[in-house]
Amino acid sequence: MQNPLNISSSEVISTYVYKVGLLGANFSFSAAVDLFNSVINLILLVAVNWLARRVSETSLW
Repeated sequence: MQNPLNISSSEVISTYVYKVGLLGANFSFSAAVDLFNSVINLILLVAVNWLARRVSETSLW
């Protein structure tokens, strides 16, 4: 759903990885960016789950 009018505001990490990896044929760089994104997401998930457990009785695990 990207076009020249909204490309500056609709570019996210997932679409950037797609463009660089598949369209630009730079597979190693896009794999590294995607791995970094996954690690950051895991760290945020564990941290927020820990915070939710400390603040209330509800957490993911």
